[in-house]
Amino acid sequence: MDFEGMGERKLAAMIDEAQAVVAFTGAGISTECGVPDFRSPDSAWKMYPPIPFDQFLADEAMRLEAWKRKFAMDDLYAGAKPGRGHAALARLVATGKVSHIITQNIDGLHQASGVPAEQIIELHGNGTYAHCLACGLRRDLADVRCGIDESGALPTCPCGGIVKSATVSFGQRMPVEAMQRARHATLGCDLFLVIGSSLVVRPAAAFPLLAKENGAQLVILNGQPTPLDAVADLVLRADIGNTLHPFACVVPSLPQGAEKTPL
Repeated sequence: MDFEGMGERKLAAMIDEAQAVVAFTGAGISTECGVPDFRSPDSAWKMYPPIPFDQFLADEAMRLEAWKRKFAMDDLYAGAKPGRGHAALARLVATGKVSHIITQNIDGLHQASGVPAEQIIELHGNGTYAHCLACGLRRDLADVRCGIDESGALPTCPCGGIVKSATVSFGQRMPVEAMQRARHATLGCDLFLVIGSSLVVRPAAAFPLLAKENGAQLVILNGQPTPLDAVADLVLRADIGNTLHPFACVVPSLPQGAEKTPL
């Protein structure tokens, strides 16, 4: 394996020795793909701040404004494709080394990289489609946008429910099933790999600490310090794409009895 630094080589050894790895991804894995993060000073999210959930529910004008901001943000990264970090994780999932990817991201790039949907746990939902808040009916974003552009009217659901992007807004309840799946995956791993997350958004950021307290090793790969750096077994302050890219080209050792996915 062509790893440049000592930290990268240690990471490779830890992944190779692990029996079950869970990856936890934040905005940092997608920035090289052209997807803006939330906390940078020049973030596009500051130009188009999300509408809080209670305001979205209470006011039709705010719902329409939320959709306008949503589409403006979508236009900024409409051509985004999975990056080197996504490709590396997809490879590690395909070989059986990574059991699940828990993600805070809403961009759908893990799915686009080829990771099966059942192995992706989206804590903050998915921004690539819409759904009804009452009955859950899925809606295509292109249809929603077309309707708003043509008539200026909000999308409607046959059941009468409110249609919203399938993301978790500020003030909205976290998805119960996703949180339960994330907890189960976290407790089943022996290596928890944080990639591109500031680890300040709760309750999502509690999973790395849960893994550590349950006996798993904790690795944090992020451009900036996080609140859990002090308890991590390895902290890499390095470019995510450069660090993970070699993993897209290797077949790591698998647990005894596991079968490798053919190339």
